[in-house]
Amino acid sequence: MSQKFENDLKRFYDLLGERQRALGSYFSIVESSNYDKRIEAFIDTFLESIELSLIRENRVAALTRLINLRDEQMVQALEKEGKDAVFITQAKEKAYLWVKEFYLKNHGELLSLVDKEWLFSPFYRRILRGIHEVGMAMSAWQSSWNEHIINTINPLLELEYNKDSHAIAQMLHEKGLLDPAPTGEDGDRSYSVLEKIEGGYIAKAYATAFIKEVHLVRNALQSLCEDLSEMEDPDWDQKAFYIDYFKALDVAFGEEERSELIAKWADVDRKWMKITAPIQIGHPLEYYEDHYKKAVALEWDVRVSNPENKGAYETFDRILKMFIRLFDQHAEGALNIKENVLSNLKRVQLYIGRPALFYAAEFNGLFSAQVVPNDETVSRELGKKIFAFSDNILDSLRAKPFLKINQEVFGQAFMDAEREIVFHQAPLWHQVYEISTIGHEFGHILWMDHDTETRMNQSGVFKNIEEFKATTGGLVAFFMNEDESLKMALLRDTIKRSVGLIAWMKTGEVEPYYCEGLIHLTGLFESGVLNFEETLHIDLSSEAYEALKAWYLKTYTELLKHYLSKADAKLFLERFASKEEGNYMPNSLHIKKFVKYYWALHQRMGRDIDENVKREDWL
Repeated sequence: MSQKFENDLKRFYDLLGERQRALGSYFSIVESSNYDKRIEAFIDTFLESIELSLIRENRVAALTRLINLRDEQMVQALEKEGKDAVFITQAKEKAYLWVKEFYLKNHGELLSLVDKEWLFSPFYRRILRGIHEVGMAMSAWQSSWNEHIINTINPLLELEYNKDSHAIAQMLHEKGLLDPAPTGEDGDRSYSVLEKIEGGYIAKAYATAFIKEVHLVRNALQSLCEDLSEMEDPDWDQKAFYIDYFKALDVAFGEEERSELIAKWADVDRKWMKITAPIQIGHPLEYYEDHYKKAVALEWDVRVSNPENKGAYETFDRILKMFIRLFDQHAEGALNIKENVLSNLKRVQLYIGRPALFYAAEFNGLFSAQVVPNDETVSRELGKKIFAFSDNILDSLRAKPFLKINQEVFGQAFMDAEREIVFHQAPLWHQVYEISTIGHEFGHILWMDHDTETRMNQSGVFKNIEEFKATTGGLVAFFMNEDESLKMALLRDTIKRSVGLIAWMKTGEVEPYYCEGLIHLTGLFESGVLNFEETLHIDLSSEAYEALKAWYLKTYTELLKHYLSKADAKLFLERFASKEEGNYMPNSLHIKKFVKYYWALHQRMGRDIDENVKREDWL
């Protein structure tokens, strides 16, 4: 890496941070008397377009949609003002278009700055510009993807099969509507969509279901490849890898044969694993919203590594030791799984940084971290990449308004301790993030064989226990090798996150995280850390901490045995929660009472600003 590239990377990374913090300052219109009236007008114009009254709580909801890219608060505001389901669906699309226009302009301005300051070589400048061109095409496609799968086909399936995800999964399997893996059995994801025909459904590859949209994406990719072939990569010597990758993407997007889709996208992942420069690209890798056919989302972005970050070696070391210890105690027969996991762990490429440019599905939410590819065959050959966006998450926490619900539920002392870390103890915050979030991504790798997900997903709920498995892997690794100075901060973080996930009860695409929260709450209540009688009581004593630790060790051991036997995920989930009127609820009446209390409170005051605490006191 040349000195110029290193300097340019640092400047680019600083620019990203400045822009993220500038965006976070938009929240001043709901917290301060001194704010930019143009921002308020921008927000209010959007609120008027979806017929929401111009009150502060609704401005919080609109800002959350724009800055944090989440729409639950906006949906609740619409429900509170009596809008029906059809109106809300249309409002969500209007919000998507509003956010899309804002960020496309924002990304365009950033690229102009890169050009103006001559950051990076022409090769990398062309890659950034090319990603933007593909991103514009992908972002236009997202609307029809969402309308077809989420708003049309999935509600039809739910109507026909009475929202029974197991029955839907059975039908898709029996009729051969899931994309086949190269081995011939059902794949664990799809790059195709269902179309309703007389007497049932057919499945069509993205290339034949979205002809116009895919054509535009492929044009941008082809033009990028042509230009890059005339240039050199003087910094990383990865020209051939990038071009091979973009060409593989072009082929995969253009594939019309469903039997070839997973194989073609596996080739994309193989080519992508070879790119190790700090300018990384995210392509369609995971499914989120589509619970039934598991159509892969239209992810598209650039992520940039922080040149100052030295990695997460302590967490890696803890995870490795924990896995070997538990494996030797409980899983001696499954040597192929041990080999698979150890080889994946040892080959992880870790990138800690920020999202730089993002498009399409990511205008509906960015990750705090990610471990990919999901294709276990590719991972067996080449390992995985872990991405973590800690600087972005910390900026976001510092920018978010102080909400009344946190004070009401957790109390002053708890929130003061949390804010002390967020605003004044960044190194401690990063250590907790490393255990809980980077640990979570490493935790996904554990106990997995090449066919684990397919076999455990018979009832379509694998993800609903997999997120718990991931987080708990990071926690258990810490419990087996504790740092005294981190225990209380980690415990508070676990409590706050587990309770906060209740807010996602009715947000379908993040159901796995909501279910994860319900399982954590079971541990927090059973160990006595949490207790609820009209208000929430939090016990942070060392006795309660030890009881929770014992619960996690016992539960995680049971879970890893479930994974080793590749049993249906539903059997594990049903120990903690079951569906009631379309949403999962805890089996324990005591915990259910708390979940209902928090959900009602969230609807009533989830967007109300806490007047008793001033942001300036913490800055």
